[in-house]
Amino acid sequence: MTSPTTPPIQQIKASMRSTWMTGDFGMVAKTIAGGGEAFANGLNIPAGARVLDIACGTGNTAIPLARRGFIVTGVDIATNLLAQARERAAAENVKVQFDEGDAEQLPYPDASFDAVTTMFGSMFAPRPELVASESARVLKPGGLLAMGNWNPASFTGKMFKVSSNHAPAPPGIAPPVFWGDEAKVRERLSPYFSDIQTEIVAIDFDLPTNAAGAVDFFRKYFGPTQVAFSRLDEKCQAAFAADLESVWSAHNVAPNPDSRVLVHNEYLKVTARRR
Repeated sequence: MTSPTTPPIQQIKASMRSTWMTGDFGMVAKTIAGGGEAFANGLNIPAGARVLDIACGTGNTAIPLARRGFIVTGVDIATNLLAQARERAAAENVKVQFDEGDAEQLPYPDASFDAVTTMFGSMFAPRPELVASESARVLKPGGLLAMGNWNPASFTGKMFKVSSNHAPAPPGIAPPVFWGDEAKVRERLSPYFSDIQTEIVAIDFDLPTNAAGAVDFFRKYFGPTQVAFSRLDEKCQAAFAADLESVWSAHNVAPNPDSRVLVHNEYLKVTARRR
């Protein structure tokens, strides 16, 4: 028996882009928009700074940063999410430049930004060493890197574990939640950054539905979940859905669980300074 081989990187990239353009991540983003705003507003960034938000999605972090008066650029591989981000910024009358681009090969010159942010974003890129080096490359010396990464112990980490049990990622790709492991983060960032600080931050999932409805919601709108289901036959899909529903039910602390899901989630907030 031969072991599965890692697909070519361009194949992996094309698959990731397609995955994040599947469904409608904007619907999911709305459920954690408050967390994005709190993350953005809690960063110590000097007035007038140029800020790059990597894997910006629909603008949950970039738009609050722009409201604070920073010169903000958002970059993402998914063009449909960028379109939503531009619509949101226009509706709020804030100026953000949204570009198509890859966290592992950013389309900006060296030392272009005073700060780089990414919330539940660049952690999904397949080559973490390039995420670290590219984030450093575009930062000015002393510039701030701020990351919000789902951690393995979080509710989302547990959901990813269920997904990987039913629909494993391609071989050779590090689990995204490794970016939520403090030791791994320090190992990845230390060649380029100093003053690396981490803390666990609370964030809730609050949906007006029961556990089964929450599974259906993510299956419909969250690209990675939709794609994972599409790779399974009917019997395996039913088993996958049942396992997901079990996790949602076990963590639901809503007083009326038949009509509401309230899950206390968390992520690892990372800040560091470019050497």
